Amino acid sequence: MDYAAIDQISRSDYPNNNLKNIQYGTAGFRMRAELLPHIVYRMGILSVLRSKFFNGAAIGLMITASHNEEPDNGIKIVDPVGEMLRADWEKIATEFAKVPDSELIKKIKEIIREKNIDENAPALIVLGRDTRESGVSLSQAAVKPIEFMKAIVKDFGVITTPQLHYLVACINTKELYGAPTIDGYFNKLSSAFKKIQTVESKIVKKINYKNEVYLDVANGVGAFAAKKFKEQLANFLTINVFNVGGGKLNYKCGADFVKIQQAPPLNNPSKPFLKCASIDGDADRLVYHYVDEKNEFNLLDGDKIAILIVSYLKELIEAKTGVKHLHHRAQQFDIGVYFEANGHGTVIIKDEIVKMIREFVSDKNISSQQRSAMTELSNIIDIINQVVGDALSDMLLVETILYAKDWDIVTWKQCYSDFPNKQLKVKVLDRNIIKTTDAERQCTSPMGLQDKINELVSQYPKGRSFVRPSGTEDVIRVYTECQNQMDVDKLSAQVALAVYEYAGGVGEKPIVP
Repeated sequence: MDYAAIDQISRSDYPNNNLKNIQYGTAGFRMRAELLPHIVYRMGILSVLRSKFFNGAAIGLMITASHNEEPDNGIKIVDPVGEMLRADWEKIATEFAKVPDSELIKKIKEIIREKNIDENAPALIVLGRDTRESGVSLSQAAVKPIEFMKAIVKDFGVITTPQLHYLVACINTKELYGAPTIDGYFNKLSSAFKKIQTVESKIVKKINYKNEVYLDVANGVGAFAAKKFKEQLANFLTINVFNVGGGKLNYKCGADFVKIQQAPPLNNPSKPFLKCASIDGDADRLVYHYVDEKNEFNLLDGDKIAILIVSYLKELIEAKTGVKHLHHRAQQFDIGVYFEANGHGTVIIKDEIVKMIREFVSDKNISSQQRSAMTELSNIIDIINQVVGDALSDMLLVETILYAKDWDIVTWKQCYSDFPNKQLKVKVLDRNIIKTTDAERQCTSPMGLQDKINELVSQYPKGRSFVRPSGTEDVIRVYTECQNQMDVDKLSAQVALAVYEYAGGVGEKPIVP
């Protein structure tokens, strides 16, 4: 490890700009791109230490700011199974980013000592970035210290965030999860999707399902991946891709815009009942939507996606496989489905369940119907990117289920009725002033804010409102729902105003209609 070179380049090319209010959040560091170079340089160092901590396991470094505006960028570290960085290392990352230049080497040695890291252990870093212009120079900032530390870098260039998570998981599972290449990612998902549709098409003719989707890719990195799926699935699913890069990243388009504004993205087709979907800038969020005959906008967000998946898996396991095959395992092993309302989520299936399903496929003692169901489950597993929320993987899963159920998008929308709801952002000086509990449904700090929210909510029948700090920027997210849209608009503005007043709001004050 060349400490002298690490120190010299840090001071000359990537000096600490003495940012005070920086924090490694749920998605790493995010801020204006020009503020990031010294942070990215140091995360390159930290990723190598993390890899050495695991005796050479691949660690991911992704340079992206997801749904943020184009001038922003960010960096996050991906752990060995493709999961987010552990919480105790998030704290280390925050401290490491802040340490003065004069103490950088001292801090590196301190981490090595406290975490009992073997300096001579191998290290492998998997690097990726989104389409932001700043990503090129930031990638270079990450690579320099990695090379000084004699680690190996696999730079995949422009890829989606979920693809990076996939690659890390594949490398560390010795390809049990899949081939650790971008082609391996596309082939695994596409092959499973086509297998299911080929089998299903022989069972019953589909009447209501339409194998066409209009996909808004937010002028982001998802455009490359979406076009590849479009090619590979040409005879199975028609993917009409728009907002492919001619406009600003995430500007009036993408999953975050569509969810928050409750409106279609720029360039969305206007024909009623066309099945449309939007992903965000780094392709880890997905929402569906359409306009009806009255030109009214209809959104199918993460909640709708979760219910669709859960109901389908439940039907497939109980009705087709026979409960007896899974019942004795049900309390030991889980299939978990999680989706945030913003469209970020996935399905997690325990390894034991995956193994059991694969074994049942070749079991000669089960019926042909049960084998068919188990084969379908096995292929479903290969469509899912279990390591992280993946918008394109999730889209293929949704299309698979709609095809199996022979549903159009309207039938899906009607599977349950949503209360009108709204999400707002309130800019604050420091997001850390907000503390929550009870799965972020109760605010414990600042004092008095939750009481004020309770007072406001009590004025509306069936009203609910929650506030939570963003994990990536100094804003507080406000969620509100009521029985009618007029109440939602008023309550959300009132709660936003309360947050502004209690939590140190900055900029324009929310206006109550």
